[in-house]
This record gives sequence, structure tokens and C-alpha cells, in this order.
Amino acid sequence: MIRPVLTLALLFPLSAFAQSDTTEHAVPSANDRWTLGLGVSAKDTAYAGEDIQLRPAPLVNFQGKRFYWQGVTLGMHLWKTSDFSLDAVVSGRFDGFDSDDLGREELAANGVDFDRLGDRDDAADAGIAARWGWDAHQLHVRALADITDTSGGYELSADYGYRVRLGRTTLIPGVGVRWMSDDMANYYYGVAPGETFAGVGYQPDAALVPHVGVAFSHPLAGKWRLQGLLRYQFLPNELTDSPLLERDASGAAQLVIGVARGF
Repeated sequence: MIRPVLTLALLFPLSAFAQSDTTEHAVPSANDRWTLGLGVSAKDTAYAGEDIQLRPAPLVNFQGKRFYWQGVTLGMHLWKTSDFSLDAVVSGRFDGFDSDDLGREELAANGVDFDRLGDRDDAADAGIAARWGWDAHQLHVRALADITDTSGGYELSADYGYRVRLGRTTLIPGVGVRWMSDDMANYYYGVAPGETFAGVGYQPDAALVPHVGVAFSHPLAGKWRLQGLLRYQFLPNELTDSPLLERDASGAAQLVIGVARGF
């Protein structure tokens, strides 16, 4: 799995919100088409026995008239005005895990056989994305389906952010929610009977996962910019009841910091 690329996915919401206008990219200048930089992600995962993940990653964004590249998402504008865009997108999904990264004892306490547990693979999605921007507000809605037949599922999501300026620093508190189909939830959080000691599996239903967060952007020297994102996901019972997760799991937190330059 290409774990470093996951950080790009975490930086993507930051890139979408931390900017001075309502276009797709967070760039130091509205005239910059490219943003290149480096970020680091600290993620407190809910999977049993998995430590906090620290991942470095490059940050690469591009905004053209018709096409754009945001982290792990490639998009094409089907319709675009100053405050609305409708896009066709292809995006990487990095929700998978290597079973070796989980804890043997923690999984055993949940009835999961570490030696028979399979990996959960990453995937690629395709779909439609719409974005509205007005004043300091921004709403982003996406409908994506797995095109690699990894989970065979689909996801609907909505994110809202509100931009606040504190001197030279921009803060973007936001809320969002994503709805995972039962196929997708089962692939990443379900357990097959053959992966347990008792031969009894767990198959979650479709799940609604809300989250809250705050992003920030602060200009540095020249065209350099410091960016950050703090985000927390509230996991519903359909997912926290999974024997793949810690018994007391209720959510997952992540912190992302990146430094980027516009060109």
C-alpha cells in the first residue's frame, strides 16, 4: 500500500478550504497554478493494537482551466462559475491496512485470529463532485463508487467550512459527514468467519460517519505558506462494534502540518 500518499488525502480538505477565494486550491497566490510542498501526518487510528501513525509525504496540487490535481484526486470541470463547480473526479481511497500493523494480543481479545486475518487493500473511486462557495462559506458534496472492485461499495459525503481571518492567519472550522454503503463498511470493518477463532464473523451495515475539524493557513516568507489540519471522526456503532477496532474506540483523530510554496 502506498501509505505516504494517505497524507495527501488528509491534506486535501485543508487545500480545499484554506485559501482566499472559493476556487479548488489552496495556493499562496491566486495566480499560482502549482503548489509544491511537504507535510507530515499524525493519526490516532482506532484499529486494535495499531500505534499512532506518523507519515511524511509530498504535497502536490495543480489547478488548470479544465483539469486539476488535488492530492490523490484528479478532476475535470464539467461546469464552472465563480461560485459553483460540477466535476467528474477519480480519487484514491487509502482506508486499507496491513494486518501485520495490528496487535496480535488485542485482536485475540476480540476473537480475531491474527495469523488468518487478511489485509484490506486500498482502492480507487470515481464519481461526481459539486462545490458551492459564497462569501466565507464553502460546501462540497461528492458521490463516489469503487471502480477497482476492491470493496464494490460507494460513498456519499458532504463537507462545510467557514473561513475566519485572524490577522494574517486564516482559520477554517468545518463539519462534515460521509455515508458508506454496506459493502464498503463491511470490507474495511467487517471480519470473515474464517478470520476468527470461533468461526463467527462480523458484517456491519451501511454507516454514517460525521466529523469536525479546523484547518489553518499562515503565509511565510515569499510564496511559502504553513498549513495545518486537526480533524476528529465520530465512529458509529456499526463500526465501533467491529472486532478489528479497540474495544473502547469511539472515534479517530488526525493532525496534519504542511509547508508549501506556490509557483
